[in-house]
Amino acid sequence: MRSPLIQPSSITKLRTQLNGRLVTPDDPAYEQARRIFYGGFDRHPQLIVQAADAADVARAVALARDSGLELAVRSGGHSPAGHCTIDGGIVLDLSAMRGLDVDAETRTAWAQPGLTAGEYTTAAAMHALATGFGDTGSVGIGGITLAGGVGFLVRKHGLTIDSLVAAEVVTADGEVLNVDADNHPNLFWALRGGGGNFGVATRFQFRLHPLDQIVGGMLLLPASAEVVASFIALAEAAPEELSTIANVMVAPPLQFLPAELHGQLIIMAMMAYAGDVEAGQRALAPFQTLATPLADMVKPMPYPKIYPPEDPSYHPAAVVHTMFLDQIDQQAAETIMGCLEASDASVRVAQLRVLGGAMSRVPADETAFAHRRSAIMANVASFYDGAADKAVRQAWVDEFAAALQQSDDGAYVGFLTDADPGRVREAYPGSTWDRLVQVKARYDPTNLFHHNHNIPTAVEEPGQ
Repeated sequence: MRSPLIQPSSITKLRTQLNGRLVTPDDPAYEQARRIFYGGFDRHPQLIVQAADAADVARAVALARDSGLELAVRSGGHSPAGHCTIDGGIVLDLSAMRGLDVDAETRTAWAQPGLTAGEYTTAAAMHALATGFGDTGSVGIGGITLAGGVGFLVRKHGLTIDSLVAAEVVTADGEVLNVDADNHPNLFWALRGGGGNFGVATRFQFRLHPLDQIVGGMLLLPASAEVVASFIALAEAAPEELSTIANVMVAPPLQFLPAELHGQLIIMAMMAYAGDVEAGQRALAPFQTLATPLADMVKPMPYPKIYPPEDPSYHPAAVVHTMFLDQIDQQAAETIMGCLEASDASVRVAQLRVLGGAMSRVPADETAFAHRRSAIMANVASFYDGAADKAVRQAWVDEFAAALQQSDDGAYVGFLTDADPGRVREAYPGSTWDRLVQVKARYDPTNLFHHNHNIPTAVEEPGQ
């Protein structure tokens, strides 16, 4: 859909009303302001509204609604589908909204959506408290919260949405709603996993969990089918205090790895044991003896240190397929190794996250994240360089995912990269989809918020 040209008078009016900043293509800050984390998205919005508060958000929503301009909402800019930017429309940029109020006594925090996971986690750690987000410190908490949030505390404390107590939301009609289990309960249900389909969340209230330090960090092992299968078996049998992310991938040119290992297949695992140090060391010891480690950085550490430093100039272009698996047995591990060996992409990976624990004890219909019984989340990905290379890498990803597919045909909306309605239905199966459609019709009947993995305002079958 193509957005109409906005009138200069509308730009002038909005500029005078905003408490934040309005960036247009003639602004020196425009080129930087339109960039997002992922490469491969060279889009040029007409306006970038850098909101300062909920009132600014309501003004931007009103302009989009009244003018017919397409609207994209950005928190940290990490949408793998590029939904946080747009050609020709309005980007509502929440990154300047970074307020955080931690109440250590009640173990709750009010946080604005422009905060990154790293910023929130560092501030909460000053009180020996934490809320679980994802595995990257620069991700904005707005997007990851609305998607569900699968990170380093998923087995101990569940998804991010399992710690969400309340939210402030600007709806399509510009109303600012306070939403929780008692106020607008259906909207509160939908926000927890339903993405940005129902409004713009301008504040979140999270539950904080006691967490002084973890035992964790990076563990690099040589990859083989046997080691991959054994790693996953250990992760499934481990205490739920331990959450792991195993990246079976090509070894990058890390300074601490010998040059002869660069380009070889390894397991780059991120480990986090949220509990007693000695118990954590005992739980991690079997992983460290699966094979002679190529690097072992596992140790007691403050929780925020689990987020590795990031290069702000890093903008990878990748094709990804997200899925859930029932198990990683020897056969599945051999499939993973064979597919990775069959590609020559400089960066290619099968990421495996064992789930269960606290996440699985929440009833499947309590939130819009319906995959509570899924055993393993997998992401198959390849970097690409240019359009022709993208097609080659996409074909490889598709073949890999098909070879790995098991009985669990779900998908995690936070990692979806395309607009295929069938994949969105996989993220929201059965009655979850039906209820989301009803909530959408109530709070966004004209589908103003559609630049996302969209829930339509009426029941549609995939392909319609």
